[in-house]
This record gives sequence, C-alpha cells and structure tokens, in this order.
Amino acid sequence: MLQDVFLEAALEAGAVIMEIYNGGIDVSYKADASPVTIADEKAEAIILRHLEKAFPDIPVVAEESVAAGKVPDVSGKSFFLVDPLDGTKEFINKREDFTVNIALIEDGIPVAGIVYAPAKRVAYRTTVTGAEKLMIGDGGIATASPIHVREKGDALIAVASRSHNSSETEVFMREIGVTDFTSVGSSLKFCIVAEGLADVYPRFGRTMEWDTAAGDAVLRAAGGITVGIDNKKLSYGKVSQKEDSDFANPYFTCWAKYF
Repeated sequence: MLQDVFLEAALEAGAVIMEIYNGGIDVSYKADASPVTIADEKAEAIILRHLEKAFPDIPVVAEESVAAGKVPDVSGKSFFLVDPLDGTKEFINKREDFTVNIALIEDGIPVAGIVYAPAKRVAYRTTVTGAEKLMIGDGGIATASPIHVREKGDALIAVASRSHNSSETEVFMREIGVTDFTSVGSSLKFCIVAEGLADVYPRFGRTMEWDTAAGDAVLRAAGGITVGIDNKKLSYGKVSQKEDSDFANPYFTCWAKYF
C-alpha cells in the first residue's frame, strides 16, 4: 500500500509539473535565494493530500511547507520527507533532470522511497525485496526491472552534480582514482549508482534531508550506502544541530560498494 500511495502521488504531482514545464515557468526566490516555482507548490500540495489521506498519523516534512514555517515534531517518530521538485534549476532551464521525491524515515533511516523524473518518464523505487526501475507510460507502469549496484571493477566511475559541483569534489575524485564521470541534476545521481551505472557520487555541498532521502532509500535498497564525512551512514531527522539548521545534511558520499 505504501508504495502504491507513493507512486500515485508522484505520478499526479509529475503530471502537474509537466503541464507547467511545457507552458510558462514563473520563478520567485525564497529567503535563502533558492528558486521556487508554482510547480513546486502545486506538486507538494498533491503529495501532501495523498499522504495525509492514507497515513494521517505520520508527520510530513516537506520542503515548501518548511520554508513557510510549517515544521512538525518528528522526535522519536517515523515521518515522511518530501521534495516535490528536486532540481528546480534544471526545471527552469528546460533540462530533464528534475524529480519528485517521497521517502519514509524510520529510526533515522530511509526505509522506503520513490524518485520520479516526469520529463524522462522513469521512476526508481524501493520494493519489499530491493529496488526497481519503472518506465512510465500512459500514467502508469509500462515496465518494471529490478536494479542493483555494480560490483567493483577496474575502472571507477563517478556521477556528480551538474549545478553544484565543487573543487573539493574534483579533488576527491582524483584522490580515489575516478577514471570517468558524468554530471547529472537532482536526486537522479543516487539512482544512477543504484542501477549500476556508476560507483560513487560525492557531494561536498549543502543539501537538505528532503533532497536526499528518497534517492538514498533507493540506493540502500539496491545494495549501496551513503556515508557522511565521519564515515557513518547518513541519518535523517537531524534537528537542533549546533552547526547548521534543522534537517541539513553534512557532506556525504554515496558508494555502490563501500571500500
């Protein structure tokens, strides 16, 4: 039932996002200078409606709601993390690497999630036994294929952020011996590692938990791991942080196989 709700919510949100993507995109800016569009707001409203109807007792931490000051207490609770439109810059610039992200967090761990790229008509989600890639057609699943991270080979392939790359990332990739890398937007980077097309995704830049939770859930379900700079698994529900705001992530690295 959970994954059915996630899929229905993501597909409906994606349909509204694509209507705006194919029309005119009006951009405004939040207090932190990050861009936001009506697509972000409409998509979040759709997702919240689905989650609240199906799981009224589970709190939801959603990006635009948090920006508006609506932050539920998640201390010691399971909760949902929602990014209705990850990769807003990709969306604004008419690139296809933007996603709808929904995840369930239990005990600080992303245990279920879906990442849907409506412009690409592809979704990645957790299953009871692992993770799968979905091709979307006519508003539903056209094909479903199980995915798993790759085994370590002779060449180390990385995926990095298109809009938020950094010199630290480039240094890190040289130090670990990356032989090839590709730049992709949004949480699709997690999914590229999850489906076995890359070995590592380093992120030495600011992210929030709603940016990463769904993709991280898929990656972990596919056999991968996400660790912070302390080499511990990335955790969720980080509030009252001395060094940063609630739900902010540290720098992290995603691995297909943790060496």
